[in-house]
Amino acid sequence: MKTKGRKKEKVNVVTLGCAKNLVDSEVILTQLKGNNIDAVHESQKNDATTVIVNTCGFIENAKQESIDTILKFVDAKQEGHIEKLYVTGCLSHRYKDDLAKEIPDVDEYFGTTDLKSILAKFKADYKHELIGERQITTDNHYAYLKIAEGCDRPCSFCAIPLMRGKHVSRPIEELVTEAKNLVKNGVKEILLIAQDSTYYGLDLYKKRNLAELLEKLSEVEGLDWIRLHYAFPTGFPEDILQVMAEKENICSYLDIPLQHGSSKVLKLMRRGTDREKTTKLLKKIREQIPGIAIRTTMIVGHPGETEEDFQELMDFVEESRFDRLGVFAYSHEEDTHAGTMNDDVPEEVKNERVDALMELQEGISLEINEGKVGNTYKTLIDRKDGDYFVGRTEFDSPEVDNEVLISAKDHYLRVGDFANIKITAAEPFDLYGEPVVE
Repeated sequence: MKTKGRKKEKVNVVTLGCAKNLVDSEVILTQLKGNNIDAVHESQKNDATTVIVNTCGFIENAKQESIDTILKFVDAKQEGHIEKLYVTGCLSHRYKDDLAKEIPDVDEYFGTTDLKSILAKFKADYKHELIGERQITTDNHYAYLKIAEGCDRPCSFCAIPLMRGKHVSRPIEELVTEAKNLVKNGVKEILLIAQDSTYYGLDLYKKRNLAELLEKLSEVEGLDWIRLHYAFPTGFPEDILQVMAEKENICSYLDIPLQHGSSKVLKLMRRGTDREKTTKLLKKIREQIPGIAIRTTMIVGHPGETEEDFQELMDFVEESRFDRLGVFAYSHEEDTHAGTMNDDVPEEVKNERVDALMELQEGISLEINEGKVGNTYKTLIDRKDGDYFVGRTEFDSPEVDNEVLISAKDHYLRVGDFANIKITAAEPFDLYGEPVVE
């Protein structure tokens, strides 16, 4: 018998951090719903009985955001708005015991591999028949596909192996099944993600097998775009380049986090490569896939980075002319190799270097974008925003890259559809266009 006024059981899953966390949340939602439990993602309504916070612990800012979010829902619990609060994800995995002492009002903390334990809290079973099924939380026309979990790389600055464990690839057959299910539910673009996508297959097939995976996915009927993220440069499987060049539905796009342009700093970072090798790899990629958009990330302020090293990075970025670039200020993480080093670059200097590098990239991005004016591109319409439809070309990933803005006053487009858009104007990080009427 229900207590008078008690809410019906409903779970609200809140996700922080990267797309890999988002996929984990989607799996939680899928399993809960498969057990006939009402579950939603980041609901703004005040009608959930239980909240699951999926945390990020990548860098200091992400940790603080996770803690602030946990505390917000602790307050909600104390005020009687929710009954139970569970915390999972990277921060919880790494600092479970500390968090339990510091924030005891959370009902339970879980690690990144504790899905079955989370389900048990709802008297729910892990349903194997739901493997490959996903309750996506992105727009219906695109979805992330996590091809592997964990990482075997020894990067000095990174705590991900502490939170996600060793690299574990998912079987090709399972990934193809999931891709087919996603397409069946309206997905047109799949974004491949992992902590290290170029390591894919070594554990399962005893060889880097990303090329075969790409080939099999490209054969999925109805899948318009396949986009590759997080390709580690060391040991890069060059056989993927031919597959990418040959298959029309594999985007001419590569997210390859390089992290620095100074050989000295790359060695300090334990990246297993140097500037010369990186430059050769970029040249080969561009030769085999002409016109490819290359996205990368850089870290400034790593222990030991001098002004001369930073200038080398600036020269490298200017020389390489990346289509897209993001910059992080180094975050000193305990239990990492760099965490044992002296964090000798002041925060003010780190931030100055972030600004200088992004200012340089802004100019490069503007030049590249201006070169697109007058050209027509197949564009996926993501949303309508005020007076504009907002879309992306194959050269841009959701949320992190360029968008194409098309006036909604004179044109009618449908969200989730493709349209041929002629670029009419350019800004550093956005394009403007109009439909080509055939």
